[in-house]
Amino acid sequence: MVNSDSNHGKVSGSKILIVAANPSVSKITGWPVGFWAAELTHPYWEFSNAGFEIDIVSPEGGKLEFDGYSDPEHESGYSADDLISLGWKHSQKHMTLLENTKKLSDIDPDKYDALFLVGGQSPMFTFKDNKKLDEFVVNFYLTGKPTALVCHATCVLLDAKLPDGKYLVENKKWTGFANSEEKYADDFTGMRIQPFWIEDEAKKIRTEFTVKPAFTPFALQDGNLITGQQQNSGAEAAKLVIAQLNKK
Repeated sequence: MVNSDSNHGKVSGSKILIVAANPSVSKITGWPVGFWAAELTHPYWEFSNAGFEIDIVSPEGGKLEFDGYSDPEHESGYSADDLISLGWKHSQKHMTLLENTKKLSDIDPDKYDALFLVGGQSPMFTFKDNKKLDEFVVNFYLTGKPTALVCHATCVLLDAKLPDGKYLVENKKWTGFANSEEKYADDFTGMRIQPFWIEDEAKKIRTEFTVKPAFTPFALQDGNLITGQQQNSGAEAAKLVIAQLNKK
């Protein structure tokens, strides 16, 4: 468990729990996969500047890794303009926060005022059908505290059900990685990347899944549920979390 940086003299008294996916291997491409850098670094920047204390954990604990294409120094140049993640990568203080994360099952959710799940490629294999993670998210959501998920982390909402058996997102407005963005990624790499597309699966649930044009910064709030569409939406989702916390 780790604490945030200096918050420029601001003290909020609130704590935010960020959950990022453990490194894994894609069952589709065979690539090593992890969390998407910008979906952690950009929200972290927003939360830190707003004066919040931040802890970064993962479902299994241990060292975390950027998705290759999210690394601003990746040979593809895919995220070359992500200067916040570039700064994080070259800050020993910040990279240390990813070295030995605590395991989610060892975390007391009552100590936190908001939950924020980070996306990337690994969540499609390690968050999906993860009953312990589903339970953690549902229980946190039921406390009424801000519960945020961004990009492919929203795959959790395809499974998460309330105690009455209904989907958490039933009759709710939410967003996540769009079909148009999946197609762009597939075209960019020349292959199918994901085992399923979130937008397609969301259409099978009684819910209101909304997306903007590909890679438009976009986040939605429905009650205490907050979702962001993709990597350009992490900061937008974080701002909605901050606004909710500031009302209390």
